[in-house]
Amino acid sequence: MADSHAPNHNYHLVDPSPWPLVGAIAAFVLALGAVNWMHGGNPWVMVAGFVGILYTMFMWWADIIKEAHQGDHTKVVQLHLRYGMILFIASEVMFFVAWFWAYFDASLFYDEVAQFARVESTGGQWPPKGTQVFDPWHLPLLNTIILLTSGTTVTWAHHALVHNDRKGLVWGLVLTILLGITFTGVQAYEYGHAAFAFSADNGGNIYSSTFYMATGFHGFHVLVGTIFLIVCLFRALKGHFTPEQHFGFEAAAWYWHFVDVVWLFLFAAVYVWGSWGVAAH
Repeated sequence: MADSHAPNHNYHLVDPSPWPLVGAIAAFVLALGAVNWMHGGNPWVMVAGFVGILYTMFMWWADIIKEAHQGDHTKVVQLHLRYGMILFIASEVMFFVAWFWAYFDASLFYDEVAQFARVESTGGQWPPKGTQVFDPWHLPLLNTIILLTSGTTVTWAHHALVHNDRKGLVWGLVLTILLGITFTGVQAYEYGHAAFAFSADNGGNIYSSTFYMATGFHGFHVLVGTIFLIVCLFRALKGHFTPEQHFGFEAAAWYWHFVDVVWLFLFAAVYVWGSWGVAAH
């Protein structure tokens, strides 16, 4: 086994770990279980795979935290962890570019897209004729204010951590988490009162498909980010972070700011621009 505390270099040589193999097996079980469930089978195989993935995530990340406390995360290692997070966020940017592309393609070339997809015509306008969209200056604006405010509270928490203000760190995280939960609740209420459906069989159309895919995946990212921050809160309460070493929190803050920025584009493109189309007709 390699010595993870070798003094002649600044890199961390990872000890042998079972979690890549365990995670791969769990993912395989999850995939097979999902296929089986979708074909009328029992869902418990899929649930078992999902639980296995959650267990792998918990144990693997716990090992990484342990390595950090052992001093394995040197300045060089922390820099590379930051590179990894930056690349991950870049991949997430391209993920959302796909949904924005679908939305703008459908909105700018609506009838061509409808004809290609063999769905009902949009009536020569966007959103499609008869679609009752959300008022952007009601719940969408409220959620915009909520997310922008959460961006300031997580920045406050980061600033407090850098200055070793433990109380400010905890309260900044608590407020950010509460705002994230509030955003999810408002979006759930919004979905529950939408005048258009996702499925074409229930009266939906290309607008509703692009709307739910873009805003729904963003909502999922808010949920993941909230869980990320909750983990950081528990770690902060246990005194894990220091002003010099707090990449776990920093990664969560970067992810949360990314979620904020994506929402601003969604608000402008999907909600505001969509409402202008209805007003113009």
